[in-house]
This record gives sequence, structure tokens and C-alpha cells, in this order.
Amino acid sequence: MLLLIGPSASGKTFIGKELEKHNFKKIVTYTTREKRINEIDKIDYNFISIAEFKTKIKDNFFFEYVLYNDNYYGTARSSLNEIYNYLIVEPTGFLKYIKEKNVVSFYIECDILIRKERMLKRKDKIEDINKRIKNDELLFNKDIKNEADFIIDGTKNIELIIKEIKEKYDGCLKMGKNNK
Repeated sequence: MLLLIGPSASGKTFIGKELEKHNFKKIVTYTTREKRINEIDKIDYNFISIAEFKTKIKDNFFFEYVLYNDNYYGTARSSLNEIYNYLIVEPTGFLKYIKEKNVVSFYIECDILIRKERMLKRKDKIEDINKRIKNDELLFNKDIKNEADFIIDGTKNIELIIKEIKEKYDGCLKMGKNNK
């Protein structure tokens, strides 16, 4: 399984959608956050209520879950089967995956000004942007970055990013590598 990790608006979702054109399948996770413009339930996320999420926690439905930017996010245990699946994770989930699952991880780094510009372009509220940037500064530190198998520049041409990810991921599979 391939993991994408990086701060808000670093390019994870865009990269993931491009990976889907190369036989990767997104694991659709669960969240309690509101849908953004153009997001589709059961494609971008499984959008559920806080009450539903908490019930799923009690039922041991999730492999991992976290409260991130005042919203819950979680991955169903039943969705973690295929090699050519990818998953976008935040730091807490990332650390659990690299300890317990056979994954190859890519940290997507991106300049803060570009990230702010991307968030404005997708019509995020200024107060939400500032909150995310501040929160990301705490969560996406050098220790998290150093745990990733590979670091990718999220500002490069998307074709180059996809080529680099595919080559590194396939190379890890051929070598039978788990993490590092």
C-alpha cells in the first residue's frame, strides 16, 4: 500500500487522483467534516455524522482514526487489502501504518505560500487557512518527514511527480521492501 502524507494543500489529493490514472485505487476514508465544493460522498470521503463516527469507534470498525482540525477522520479495517491502493494520512495515522502495515510512504512537501494560494483557490475560509497552517506547523515536523520512505516536491510538474512515485514504489515492491 502507498501512503501520501503532507501538510494541508501540499498536493496529496491531486497526486492521488493522478495515481488513479495509473492503476492505483484510493482507499475512501471516513470523516465528520463538511463536504467542500465539488466533493462527492463515497468518492472523496465517506461523510458521516459525529454520532455515526463514534458508534464505529465503539464497534472497532477503524484501523486508525484521529481528531484533526476539529473533525474526525478514520480508515475502515476492511479497506486495507490491495497492494496498489493508496491512502492519504495525517501524522497520527501515518505512524500507526508504518509500525503495523506493509507500506511505502511519500511525504509531499510544499512551500507555505503555495499552500496558502491553493487553499484560497479552493475557496477555504481565511480563518480556516490560518488555523490549518498553524496546526500543520506543529504536526508536520522534521521527525514525521524523516519517517517517510521518500520525500517528493509537491510543486513539480505532476507528470514528473507521478513518474517518480511509480518508479520508487515499484522499486520497493520488486525489492520486497517494507519500510526503509
